[in-house]
Amino acid sequence: MTTDSGAAPHEPHQDGLATRLNWLRAAVLGANDGIVSTAGLVVGVAGATGSAQTLLTAGLAGLLAGSLSMAAGEYVSVSTQRDSEQAALDLERLELDRTPEAELAELAGLYQQKGLTPDLAAEVARQLTAHDALGAHAETELGIDPDELTNPWHAAGASFLAFTAGALLPLLAMVLPPASVRLYVTVVSVLAALALCGWGSARLGRAPVRASVLRNVAGGALAMGVTYLAGTLLGAAD
Repeated sequence: MTTDSGAAPHEPHQDGLATRLNWLRAAVLGANDGIVSTAGLVVGVAGATGSAQTLLTAGLAGLLAGSLSMAAGEYVSVSTQRDSEQAALDLERLELDRTPEAELAELAGLYQQKGLTPDLAAEVARQLTAHDALGAHAETELGIDPDELTNPWHAAGASFLAFTAGALLPLLAMVLPPASVRLYVTVVSVLAALALCGWGSARLGRAPVRASVLRNVAGGALAMGVTYLAGTLLGAAD
């Protein structure tokens, strides 16, 4: 079944769809990092002490340190990528200005490599160049959409929020329940959240759901087990 435009309704060919999916995948992974790192921290501290104040302080410190680190890392990474893409676009503009005929021939050659006949490739290259020379060359030669360059501030903010949202779960699960059940509540809620993150990342990446969920849950369980053991040993030593 197709729509009037010829596209299947379950295949939305919308501008920026891939970018939005990447943002969503990054948000899921950021939340996952926040859950695992903060859960490992508070469970480790819980192995050494039962003080709610100490657990809260350690959890908040880990949340802030992790979220700021994620935001700074994402800002630097995306800024570097954006600078590289911008430099490539600037060079393409210069080449289009200085040698337009050579660039047109190059574009036609790239379309031939994609399977078009020489005459059709030349016509497509000519029409697309007349419509948007930089866009046509950037997309075909560089794999870059000049109108979809990632904003490093947006990336940093999204990473900060995603990590914080994930980190709040183990922190609240550890400090809100009674002392007798706080560890059990934290472990169960963290593993459930990790299963959900694994499911979400698998669906977004169209990967096997079961394997993704099991990896996520096993990794989180291992992290909490190791840190709890370390905290218990340190607490016993003190």
